Amino acid sequence: MAPTTKAGTARPQIFEVSTLYGAATLAAALDAGLFGPAAAARRVLVVSHNAPVPETAGRLQDMAGWEGIAARFDLVVDWNDTIRPLHPADWSPADQDNPLWQRMFRRAWDLGDGVADLVVESVHVNPAAALAGIFADADVHVYADGLMSYGPTRDPLPAATAARIRRLLHLDLVPGLRPLLLSEYGVPAEPVPDAAFRAVLDTMTASAPPDAGVPEDEGRRPGAVLLGQYLAALGILTADEEEELHARMLRAAAAAGHTTVLFKPHPTAPARYSRALEKAAADCGVELLVPTTPLLAEAVFGRCRPRLVVGCFSTALLTASTYYGIPVARIGTAPLLDRLTPYQNSNRVPLTLVDALLPDLEAGTAPDAAPDAAAPCPVAGPVADVEALVRTVGYCMQPRQYPGLRAGAEAWLAEHFGPGTLRYFKRRRLTSLELPGGLAPAGGRFPGTGPALRVARRVKRAATRRAGRSRGRE
Repeated sequence: MAPTTKAGTARPQIFEVSTLYGAATLAAALDAGLFGPAAAARRVLVVSHNAPVPETAGRLQDMAGWEGIAARFDLVVDWNDTIRPLHPADWSPADQDNPLWQRMFRRAWDLGDGVADLVVESVHVNPAAALAGIFADADVHVYADGLMSYGPTRDPLPAATAARIRRLLHLDLVPGLRPLLLSEYGVPAEPVPDAAFRAVLDTMTASAPPDAGVPEDEGRRPGAVLLGQYLAALGILTADEEEELHARMLRAAAAAGHTTVLFKPHPTAPARYSRALEKAAADCGVELLVPTTPLLAEAVFGRCRPRLVVGCFSTALLTASTYYGIPVARIGTAPLLDRLTPYQNSNRVPLTLVDALLPDLEAGTAPDAAPDAAAPCPVAGPVADVEALVRTVGYCMQPRQYPGLRAGAEAWLAEHFGPGTLRYFKRRRLTSLELPGGLAPAGGRFPGTGPALRVARRVKRAATRRAGRSRGRE
């Protein structure tokens, strides 16, 4: 609940958002009362556009359903316009200037002088990190709008920021799986209620204008929806490789018996991706549909009720399964697990989850079930096993931040490491961490496990400490 700061004074609440999916998550949290009654708060929504060239990307304010989201706030601020010509991902004021910026924003946004709630995504990077520095006395709430909440924190946080984080709000995309994000700081994780999030999605879907590329009549509804992610922008694939990935999705959907397929491109994807699919569709004798207006993938699910959703490792795959009861399948995850660099790349856990939970459509394991909005569509694999896998991968990604996960990682690897799980790890990484599965020497021991090596390391540490004390006396 959000208390008032003084009698008759609303508590300032600042919400930062950069995606419509994240905005829907915030709207659901507000509707569920996770930030107290609206009458007790002054709510400001700060919208940032983080594309490399924001001026060429679609704006959140132009997407279907935005108006209903914005209506929940007292003021909507365009962060790009506020700091122009600087880029939101790059700008952060000098520490000594933060008090000046706070006074300016409090006056411009009519926030008063009370202690604020600052609600941000990706608190370790700008613009969230910049806002956390500017509002240095605010209580910080972090929300995660996708599968990254299940992975480790990307970078260590400044102590002053970590000490102010009150909770992590997340969607329960993999029911029963506990988020790892921020757990090293003792931050409690709190799920946004499923019913509230689905209600927000339904409202956004209903408010979206008709789209010729998203037919609702029974005769032309697509049997399968393909999800584009624009992985070329992340440097994971080249543009040509991503086009081919989309074509593989279409061919696999056609092989599974779907004659009408809808491609939902990423909002920042170039038009060439849709055109490249047209040839693949013609070759397969499949009708290809593409939305003509910027829509959330969830709006497509709600309108079309497809029998299958196909993607690489998009969060929308788990949204389709958990919130819409639609069968889902993956394509192309195994090669990406090998190519993703560095190992601690934040996309590794979402990629691992999708690979471990969902069937591979190209392997002929297409799910076949009617969509059922009343219940999640079951995914492969028991959650308990996936949680152990995710925590083992998380430890290997960030061992210094999660030393308490080492014993569990050792036990899991000792029991499960082999041909079926090798793709989730790098042998050199396991070797450097002295974990089972690392490259063992000819004697059969894993590096660092022999008694002679352990003694040598203790001797080296003792010598280092003695040298340090000697330099101190000098």
